[in-house]
Amino acid sequence: MQYETITLEITDGLAVLTLNRPDKMNSLTSQMRAEITHAMREAPKDARAIVLTGAGRAFCTGQDLGDAGSSGSIDLERTLRDEYQPMLEAIYDCAVPTLAVVNGPAAGAGANLALCADVVIATESAYFLQAFSRIGLMPDAGGTWFLPRQMGMAKAMGAALFADKISASQASDWGMIWESVPDDQFDTHWRKRAAFLANGPTAAFGAIKNAIRGTYEKALPDQLETEAHLQGECGRSRDFQEGVVAFMEKRPAIFEGR
Repeated sequence: MQYETITLEITDGLAVLTLNRPDKMNSLTSQMRAEITHAMREAPKDARAIVLTGAGRAFCTGQDLGDAGSSGSIDLERTLRDEYQPMLEAIYDCAVPTLAVVNGPAAGAGANLALCADVVIATESAYFLQAFSRIGLMPDAGGTWFLPRQMGMAKAMGAALFADKISASQASDWGMIWESVPDDQFDTHWRKRAAFLANGPTAAFGAIKNAIRGTYEKALPDQLETEAHLQGECGRSRDFQEGVVAFMEKRPAIFEGR
């Protein structure tokens, strides 16, 4: 597929998917959602980790209200079901680790697009904004699911109702994201984090994602059984053998991945 609103570069097992409408602060159009969905389904065939970031000064400012059909008569229910849901599921269900690199403002659906990734790293000058109530809407694109799980009910409710900007440092302190990084260190830092994921034991990473995400629906005995099953699979992998040998030899492990 020839992409027009995003770029996708894969180097050394790392895919970098960049939202590429900087003149529109990477706001989402129907075409962009389709391209993100396609890229997220294809990239794991050649990559061991995927970065999502934005071109220019923003990560993503949500729905492009100037997109064709995005007037007061837009069918929001259809758009969310047919366009947003496949995109978000492609990110959330991705077979390899996903890292949202928030290089600037992340607002509306753009904020929740970032929160859909496994890990979020933001530059200190970035912010997150659940802007929906400012135009008479409620959070969507997974916001009502991600927010209470990541920052608690009280903070989630306030963020949704008041539509206040949440700075990257606040987001980190509240558990909404993994970390915020000084602007002058941001590029070097996220690339180091991304390389760690791309060079890591991808089967173990997949097991981690499955186990942690399923914990809310399980009692402790069920979760312990899940851990035993998944750990058994990890223990039969070549990456585990390599990890043990590397530990004994006091050297960095060289993981094969999937």
